[in-house]
Amino acid sequence: MDYKYLDYKADGKVARLTLNRPEIYNALNDQLTFELQDALKKIQDDDNCRVVVLTGAGNAFSSGQDLKGISPEPGFSFKSAIERRYNPIIRLMRGMPKPIICRLNGVAAGAGCSLALACDLIIASESAAMSQAFVNIGLVPDSGSAFFLPRLTGLAQAFELATTGKKVTAAEALSLGLVNKVVPADKLDDAVNEYVQHYSNAATKAVGLIKQMLYRSGTSSLEDMLTYEAYCQEIAGQTADHAEGVKAFLEKRKPAFKGA
Repeated sequence: MDYKYLDYKADGKVARLTLNRPEIYNALNDQLTFELQDALKKIQDDDNCRVVVLTGAGNAFSSGQDLKGISPEPGFSFKSAIERRYNPIIRLMRGMPKPIICRLNGVAAGAGCSLALACDLIIASESAAMSQAFVNIGLVPDSGSAFFLPRLTGLAQAFELATTGKKVTAAEALSLGLVNKVVPADKLDDAVNEYVQHYSNAATKAVGLIKQMLYRSGTSSLEDMLTYEAYCQEIAGQTADHAEGVKAFLEKRKPAFKGA
């Protein structure tokens, strides 16, 4: 697929995805969502890729659904549009056994906020902001926000954010547990690249298993997780990176993980 609205750069261990409609704050139309699905599938199948960065071009991350792309004609199905366009993206992001870092460079609203929350880490510029803007146009949260919000903030805060649609600053988002780190705008790339360097040289299969374990824990019992931990540890214990980690520990040096 040729990408018109998505900038996709694969550079060895790192894949960088940039939502590229800066003139309208990277609003999400049909084409961009399908391009994002395609790129995520390619990244998932790329054994060389060990970490993903998702960001927006210009001054915004994403303002959410391009409202001009919603058909006013009778018979338009919101359910069908969400299931074709947004849900596959969220499933790919959460199911991918590679860490996805959100470089939150500006506003993330509506489905744009959902995309940010679907990432595994969010590093935000001080000028960034987040908003569950759905209710402002008489809609409900979608693209995973109703799942992510209460798990990150607690039910009471999630209710307030979802039903008021208010914009929260980066500092407020940090205090609510929505983002991992907030830095000055001119330090954003440096902060993101610190994480990129860590994960591009980490034990990739172990990181992927940890991602799966932590996300499963929210809907599992302790007994289920004890069983699943043992299952995942068996897989991790057979990797070349585990052998390298033990060897490096015994030799008192930094491990040289290969992601295998």
